[in-house]
Amino acid sequence: MQSMTGYGRASMELEGRQMTVEVKSVNHRFLDVAFRMPRNLMFLEDAARKRIGARLSRGHVDVFVTYRNLRTDARTVLVDETLFSAYVNALCQLRGAVGPDLRDDRTLMGIAHMPDVMTVAEAEEDQDAVRTLLFAVLDEALDQLCAMRAREGEAIRADLCGRVDTIERMTAAVEARYPQTVAAYTQRLKAAMEELVGSGADETRLMMEVAVMADRSAIDEETVRLRSHIEQLRRTFDAGEPIGRRMDFIVQELNREVNTISSKSQDIPITQLTVDMKAEIEKLREQVQNIE
Repeated sequence: MQSMTGYGRASMELEGRQMTVEVKSVNHRFLDVAFRMPRNLMFLEDAARKRIGARLSRGHVDVFVTYRNLRTDARTVLVDETLFSAYVNALCQLRGAVGPDLRDDRTLMGIAHMPDVMTVAEAEEDQDAVRTLLFAVLDEALDQLCAMRAREGEAIRADLCGRVDTIERMTAAVEARYPQTVAAYTQRLKAAMEELVGSGADETRLMMEVAVMADRSAIDEETVRLRSHIEQLRRTFDAGEPIGRRMDFIVQELNREVNTISSKSQDIPITQLTVDMKAEIEKLREQVQNIE
């Protein structure tokens, strides 16, 4: 069982290239991956997205990539000689307009500060080398993310197991209580009939009324299905695959059966038990939203 919440970070330097990848995930119905990475690495986004999809099946995942090329051939300085000539011609024209009193103090550093005469250009990246580096760092960050998701998942599993056990005990209490509700209804109905017609109450009619009430309020089918859903949940806990959606469906079915029992109940203790069961199921549902 894995949570959908986690974080991983990894850094690596290889052959003068330095990269850091941070991966953060939170709850989401599907797998939704968002990248923040340098423009010169965008050609790797699709491949990185597939690599993440092979490890994760649900969650909103933010991927932050920082990259520095520290190699000596990473950058080159370009000189725009045409633009420089245009600057010189403009300066000569300005000096002619102002007169010879204007001192010509051109220096190399002054020329270097002329806008756009000298520009720094990034060298074209070795795509295979960058791809190898990104995948290595991304895999390490994903390892950390998945380890954290697994630890969170074990904590959720322990909580879910406890709540499922509680719901099972409540189900047993409802089953044990139900025959008493039929007996109590029989006594109340008999007392009411005797009050109306005396001690000669029609026993046959009494039993017919009790049978109708018992049929309308029977909860055997619901408790059987409740126990079936509880068993399905427990088997799902041990499935070696993403289980969040399946568990969400089973929890909905649990809630459906408890609602039916509540609507049929004419007994205060059973009604109270169903209220408590629905509270536990709601906590189950909230936790299931965190599971991949």
